Amino acid sequence: MQLYNAPCAIWLETLTIHKVLACTVIFVGVVAQGMIVLVYPQANVIGLWQSSLTIFGFLVISFLINIYLAKYLPLAERAILVLHVAGFLAFVITMWAITDHVQAKQGGGWGNYGLSTLVGIASPLWFFTGPDAGAHMSEELKDASLTLLRAMMWSTFLNGILGIITVITFCFCVPNLDAVLNTPTDQPILQVIYNISDLGFPYSEWIKRVNSDQEFPFNAFNICAGVSTILPAINFGSDVASNAIISISNGTLVSSYFISTGCIRLKRRRSGPLLHCRWSLGRLGAPLNELTLAFLAVGFVLSFSPETPLLSDPTWASDMNWACLICVATILLAGGYDWAGGRRIYVPPVSLIKRE
Repeated sequence: MQLYNAPCAIWLETLTIHKVLACTVIFVGVVAQGMIVLVYPQANVIGLWQSSLTIFGFLVISFLINIYLAKYLPLAERAILVLHVAGFLAFVITMWAITDHVQAKQGGGWGNYGLSTLVGIASPLWFFTGPDAGAHMSEELKDASLTLLRAMMWSTFLNGILGIITVITFCFCVPNLDAVLNTPTDQPILQVIYNISDLGFPYSEWIKRVNSDQEFPFNAFNICAGVSTILPAINFGSDVASNAIISISNGTLVSSYFISTGCIRLKRRRSGPLLHCRWSLGRLGAPLNELTLAFLAVGFVLSFSPETPLLSDPTWASDMNWACLICVATILLAGGYDWAGGRRIYVPPVSLIKRE
């Protein structure tokens, strides 16, 4: 099962990586523009071409830092952790202390709280994806089979708590939520703060090549930079198309999680032997796998839902979430490449596992 599903998972995961990178620089660019609008309301910096150029600037900065200042990244990460916790405390304490508290109400237009809650899962779901990215650093860690998994679990758990507290604070400590949502910066949080690879792709050998004078795959780095540059460029012509491409990250990443977790659950159901591991859930493994699959299935479907009900809305084409179309196209492309010959050169990770 893993042998057949691995190529599709690789394509979906790689698509997600590029989309998340593009989404990150787009978010940073939009925040920067929003801060300019707050200070200079008369400034016209929200146009599509201004947004794209701002995004390109942050993208270049991020890649230059990763190339020439990579050795300082651990120090920067520690500083960011301090700012992360300090910023959370400053935001929450200020909001609790000086703002008027409001009552809960349903204003999403979906008709009931249950459906509104399900549709609202798509946004916070993005922040719970990606902890497995730490697995790519396992070669640089001591006792990675245990310490890495502990770090992944604790980071997800602690940041989840901080996120829940922040969302509750935002919902109940903003007296006029509609005014904040309609801010000219397009970033409600700014208005509030202002007020307060493995041969799975063609040419994989060339992509993963590491030159003798470099310590990282420069070709893969350039491809990632190129794709991440092309994606924001779509914003020049259509923000609808740009949003569709960026919003695909939830669906593709969740689907790759579903494939990997589903393979483990199927192995358990067939009473097949699992490989020995130091991090084991024991008897809780099977029910937790099933709960995970159920949650991922719901999250996958809702990742492609629009933010508001379309019904007879004449602007449904621009409000529609077209990420589902891109996801299906990616799966068909991955299947076509595998059928055309990719299966003969692709070596799935399961084939490289040492069985001792």
